[in-house]
Amino acid sequence: MENLITLIKIIAVFTAAGILGSWFSSEVKKSKHRGEPAYKPYLSLPGIIIAMIVLLLPIITWFLKN
Repeated sequence: MENLITLIKIIAVFTAAGILGSWFSSEVKKSKHRGEPAYKPYLSLPGIIIAMIVLLLPIITWFLKN
């Protein structure tokens, strides 16, 4: 039963990552189509969420280990 709960958690994380990645990819395509600067997708909501995750993940990991 514990393995099933762990599997459900893993599937939830991968699903969320896939949705966020797809959302960011669509923002990149829209930006290219409009001829906007290359940094513009990173200022959108999915870009900011991804940047926050990338920057905060090492800090969270460090706090959890200590």
